[in-house]
Amino acid sequence: MKRGRKINEDNNSSSEETAEKEFKRHKITDEKNVVVQSPDWANLLQDIILQVFQYLPLLDRAHASQVCRSWNQVFHMPDLWRCFEFELNQPATSYLRATHPELIKQIIKRHSNHLQYVSFKVDSSKESAEAACDILSQLVNCSLKTLGLISTARPSFMDLPKSHFISALTVVFVNSKSLSSLKIDDTPVDDPSLKVLVANNSDTLKLLKMSSCPHVSPAGILCVADQCHGLRELALNYHLLSDELLLALSSEKHVRLEHLRIDVVSENPGQTQFHTIQKSSWDAFIKHSPKVNLVMYFFLYEEEFDLFFRYEIPVTHLYFGRSVSKDVLGRVGMTCPRLVELVVCANGLRPLDEELIRIAERCKYLSAVGLGECEVSCSAFVEFVKMCGGRLSQLSIMEEVLIPDQKYSLEQIHWEVSKHLGRVWFPDMMPTW
Repeated sequence: MKRGRKINEDNNSSSEETAEKEFKRHKITDEKNVVVQSPDWANLLQDIILQVFQYLPLLDRAHASQVCRSWNQVFHMPDLWRCFEFELNQPATSYLRATHPELIKQIIKRHSNHLQYVSFKVDSSKESAEAACDILSQLVNCSLKTLGLISTARPSFMDLPKSHFISALTVVFVNSKSLSSLKIDDTPVDDPSLKVLVANNSDTLKLLKMSSCPHVSPAGILCVADQCHGLRELALNYHLLSDELLLALSSEKHVRLEHLRIDVVSENPGQTQFHTIQKSSWDAFIKHSPKVNLVMYFFLYEEEFDLFFRYEIPVTHLYFGRSVSKDVLGRVGMTCPRLVELVVCANGLRPLDEELIRIAERCKYLSAVGLGECEVSCSAFVEFVKMCGGRLSQLSIMEEVLIPDQKYSLEQIHWEVSKHLGRVWFPDMMPTW
């Protein structure tokens, strides 16, 4: 019985070995017969190719369109040309990569009626600005929703003859009946051209940025506010701000403004005259748009601040691009109860201890602070952070700003500030390269 059982076990073992060898032999044969097929790029879904093309620079997109017929068809699909940025610069004066002139011709010829979201990025040369105007004047068959004219450096568009620029811009204003966003900073746009804009796009315009446009008057911007009731965002120079404009933006027929940016700029000390806005105008504006973000950029010399911060104003974001005195910062704490963000690039050599404490006491919504070339004692800074507490979501302070005192050294202050913020915090360091 034992011998029979052993013979059966040997037979089973032999059968398993034979089956395993046969399996390995077939596996090797199958592996030798496998044919590796390369991916068929031409048969990719066009929706996938379209998404890839949208991330490619124009020149790479043009090269890719030559791969096969399917890719070339995607290259000419209208959806690919709704959003486009023309980069115009002179190789001798700019390191930026320019859109090739031949490609521009093809875009104008084949796709101008598809364009909806267009921007022009130009360098400081007059030639690049002229090229942008030439393109604008040819957009007679398109209906743009967004137009942005971006100068990477001055003067650019301001160097052009005013009539040439206005003529090109008017082509877009007349033919685009649905402009909703317009950015024309640092351009020679004027009051008559704004009237053309309003006449054709008053029902759709929501965003208008036109800082540093010296040919526009307060009456010109008031015309826009009177007619474009859907405005949600407006950016302009202080000289265009008026009581009449604020009251127009506060009318019942006007949609509540969400963002108002004001640039208060002086190029030469003592040569710019600033006017006063009545507190009642600000009050009416805030009553109509209680959640508006009022952003103010100040590029003034110290002696030019006399008219500002003399009574309560509803500013929420405040940036000082030049040196600002202790007195002005003290008035900020007294007159800006809605302040959310404060950035001071420079102050001088007098510590801002009392001013910061006052701002912490009065500005209950303050959540972001940046200090550059200023001085604050470590004790006052810790007290400021303690008063503001965890609501300070952004705190950017250069290490050179903080002056050690008897209570805190630079090594100790980051622990103390971190404790009151509820997160790890360190002062910013100046790069040493």
